[in-house]
Amino acid sequence: MFRSMKIQALFISACLCLVLFSVSAFSQNIPNDYQEVLKTLDRKGDFKAGVLKVNVPRNDLKMTIQGIPTPTSFGFGGWLSMTKTSEGTDVMMGDLVLLPDEVNPVMSALLDNGVEVTALHNHFFGDEPHVYYMHVHGLGKAGDLARKVKPALDLIGHITPPALVPMSATGTALDTEKLTKIVGYPGEQSGTVFKITVGRDDLTMKDHGAVINARMGLNTWAAFVGTQEDAVVAGDIAMLEGEVTPVLKTLRKNGLDVVAIHHHMTEEQPMVIFLHYWGRGPAEKLANAFKAALGELGKGASARDHGGSK
Repeated sequence: MFRSMKIQALFISACLCLVLFSVSAFSQNIPNDYQEVLKTLDRKGDFKAGVLKVNVPRNDLKMTIQGIPTPTSFGFGGWLSMTKTSEGTDVMMGDLVLLPDEVNPVMSALLDNGVEVTALHNHFFGDEPHVYYMHVHGLGKAGDLARKVKPALDLIGHITPPALVPMSATGTALDTEKLTKIVGYPGEQSGTVFKITVGRDDLTMKDHGAVINARMGLNTWAAFVGTQEDAVVAGDIAMLEGEVTPVLKTLRKNGLDVVAIHHHMTEEQPMVIFLHYWGRGPAEKLANAFKAALGELGKGASARDHGGSK
């Protein structure tokens, strides 16, 4: 029996040595440029299947879903990944877990440094605190991508929520004629809300032969409420893929917050991506911000070049 126990002990020791050797060898296999990425970002990560995965977990958050405590690894571990292209540069993709007040500062930091934001949405109902998931994309040399994304990562967990200021009970009523003139399109009044809807008539989209127009949801809109001095705006912008980044940059430059980026349809041709936004300020300023975003639409190929059917 003693001999059997000794053999077992030797076997266990050999397995442990093999594991330690494998871990050591595995870590040494991380390419030099990817080791520099981890060093630049001051993050941990691993290298498998030709992909560097950088961990961006939200260990600072104590998450619950419908009152049930949930660990970070349950779905709150943000990440960035890089892999080589056929030309030797790198593609970067990622998913960042953000509190609502972190979303737009992080988005601005990404856009300002040449990193694309490709989606913004939630993954859970009843999560506390509520978090959003921001998907990102970049193309370039690994070291350059790391330097571009670092300012955004450094903001995570370090944003102070702004103080909430109630809207004034007094002020000048919305000047809808002025808002219409600024935007360049007519609107409709519904109670206290003034809404301007702009179709994407430059796009030809069909579903089983039926024309998909503004009334079917292929539109961009802005809804205003409040006073001329203190108003809020919310809306939706329908964009082709190449319009997403210019529109995002324009909205953020003009002080509007982006609250969602997603699809409303499947299998549509051309592919249209929708974003939802929100802002507060003088009504004229909000209208000019919306107008600036509209100015980024339809700049590419002609409408007929984007035609499609389903």
